[in-house]
Amino acid sequence: MSRKPVVALVADRKMLGEHAFHCVGEKYLNAVVDAADCYAILVPALGERQDFEQLLGMVDGFMFTGSVSMVDPRRYNGPNLPEGQHLDTARDETAMPLMRRAVERGIPIFSICRGFQEMNVVFGGSLLQKVHETPGRMDHREDSSASLDVQYGPAHPVKFTEGGLIQRTSGLAEYTVNSIHNQGVDRLGEGLVAEAIAPDGLVEAFSVKDARAFTLAVQWHPEWKFADNPLSKSLFTAFGEACRRYQASR
Repeated sequence: MSRKPVVALVADRKMLGEHAFHCVGEKYLNAVVDAADCYAILVPALGERQDFEQLLGMVDGFMFTGSVSMVDPRRYNGPNLPEGQHLDTARDETAMPLMRRAVERGIPIFSICRGFQEMNVVFGGSLLQKVHETPGRMDHREDSSASLDVQYGPAHPVKFTEGGLIQRTSGLAEYTVNSIHNQGVDRLGEGLVAEAIAPDGLVEAFSVKDARAFTLAVQWHPEWKFADNPLSKSLFTAFGEACRRYQASR
């Protein structure tokens, strides 16, 4: 049996009681294993305590997932986080250096939600702390009192850049996506290309200009019930195919 491409997912560091755990949401693992048809491994958020170069030599792709934590605003000269939001500096110190090095090596990347925001900051961009309080922007938050199916249900359309990675991959010009975030792109990072725009003008997806492999970041959550979503299936399929190409090139 042929070996499947290995996709690494950087874990969040969370305290469960008095002990630290390194965790990845199962929905992201399911998307890697079942939608992209790859082999998922978890990378603990230990920063440089584990050699990045060794990891980069072991994997065929990266997925940087969503999380309840926020990127440290000191990384983009932003204001302190609003009350009730928290950091995960261990993940910042692991995921963000890996992003830049993976792009340089031509390793495929799929970044989602927090991963989308991390990548924008890695490329010198900045974030809005509260999109819903920003003049001219919509409220992109979910109703936390609703069921998960409602929270992750279709929320607003996004228009795809003509000739962009998403449009070429999916064949779609527009699609209605879910919306579960209160932060968003303020200034798009250098070398990033907008791939999807919300009705209020907020960048909802971007790619990396001149990237050597599939490199995409989306603000919405394509991993949620991906099997029922044509856009999600097309994106994960393309990501998996890119990982297989990278695997073959090694």
